[in-house]
Amino acid sequence: MTDVTGTTRMIEILLVEDDPGDVLMTREAFDQSATPRRVTVVSDGESAMDYLRKRGTHTAAVTPDLILLDLNLPRMDGREVLAELKSDPVLRIIPVVVLTTSEAEEDVIQSYSLHANAFVTKPVDFDGFAEVVHRIDDFFVSVVRLPSR
Repeated sequence: MTDVTGTTRMIEILLVEDDPGDVLMTREAFDQSATPRRVTVVSDGESAMDYLRKRGTHTAAVTPDLILLDLNLPRMDGREVLAELKSDPVLRIIPVVVLTTSEAEEDVIQSYSLHANAFVTKPVDFDGFAEVVHRIDDFFVSVVRLPSR
């Protein structure tokens, strides 16, 4: 991603995911990209909000350019994270892609009602999963313009 000075800058992605296998597959898929990026992982909703609000152990957190959010999380589920995030005037501009195993129509509707930028169902096989992550990456890094941090 190029900033206002024309310099390529690191893309910061916050992955909110409690499944270690999905974390590993996501990291491996992003590692195949040429654009520099840092993926930070938190494994529950409360940690996600602490990270985004720079609380507790996350006081040095970098505001992400993109959030990949699972819905089924411990302590505070993804729907609650999305609602809190999008109700915050500072955080609401961060694009959020719901990346979940759910195919339930009610989850799709609720996610968009809470202002998710996209809803993507995770494929179960690695190749399909990697393809989905590459498409998300390509779209949010190469096609759209993200807000400056």
